[in-house]
Amino acid sequence: MVSLQTRMTLLVVALFACIYATIVLIGTAMGIYDFYFYLLISLGIMWFQYMIGPNIVEWTMQVKYIKQEDNPQLFAMVGDLAHRANIPMPRICIAPTSVPNAFAFGRSVSDGRVCVCQGILNLLTDEELKAVLGHELTHLKNHDVITITLLSVVPMIMYRIAWQFMWFGGGRRDSRNAPSGMVIALVAFLFYFITNLLVLYGSRIREYYADKGSVELGNKPTALASALYKLVYGCARKSGDEDMKAVQGMKAFFLNDPSQAVNEIHELSELDLDKSGTINSEELFRLKGKVISLSTGDKMMELLSTHPNMLKRIKQLSQYT
Repeated sequence: MVSLQTRMTLLVVALFACIYATIVLIGTAMGIYDFYFYLLISLGIMWFQYMIGPNIVEWTMQVKYIKQEDNPQLFAMVGDLAHRANIPMPRICIAPTSVPNAFAFGRSVSDGRVCVCQGILNLLTDEELKAVLGHELTHLKNHDVITITLLSVVPMIMYRIAWQFMWFGGGRRDSRNAPSGMVIALVAFLFYFITNLLVLYGSRIREYYADKGSVELGNKPTALASALYKLVYGCARKSGDEDMKAVQGMKAFFLNDPSQAVNEIHELSELDLDKSGTINSEELFRLKGKVISLSTGDKMMELLSTHPNMLKRIKQLSQYT
């Protein structure tokens, strides 16, 4: 199996190849000075995103950092998992939203932060919550939080370049063979579409690795599967309310995609054969032997989603039993 680091490296190369090709077009149309100008602008935007990314998350989710005395049990869980993962103890915070979820963020492993939403604390058992936290700490251990944060800037750069050249042209052209502003705009729009799909792909594969990492930290596959089932159910119940609308921009960071919960809950409820509200070892074992076949609509929905299809994801968890 190709490692996450290899896939992410290839993803970085592919996205920056798109940036490079676009800059070459701009350089051809506008001269070498403009080439360096756009290169510096691109790097500047990425550096800016790197620096303020955690602050945007904090502001958007209104997170509150807590001390050990505020929630000793939560600190003990995170501390134990961080020790097993061999990473520094991350800062812990709580987001005052009723949407049940959790996420990790930060500029590096040493700057790692783990956030649990208020809505998750009374929904999961201790075993399920620890499996969720193991998933989030694996994101920090794999360095994929900062990678996906930086890569998400690339489609934005492509869009801005396309918009600029579509409406304002390409400035002077030193050669008759130089591309026009409209050509640059069309290429940039094409790269915007491609890079957006690549970022979504990167976001999906990192979830599979984080699920596996949680199991490798000692959590049971059934605990994480049940947690995912409960999160989907909890998000489906809150579909359309104000809290759900407020967190839509953060869904790429979450354990599951809240906007897909209504579509996912029916399939997942069929896994819960005894209607206990959890997925036990027997139910997960039965799923292990089944073939998951997605409809064309479900495949397209997954292609445009930040998270894998939930049935496929829990099916993958069954392979670890």
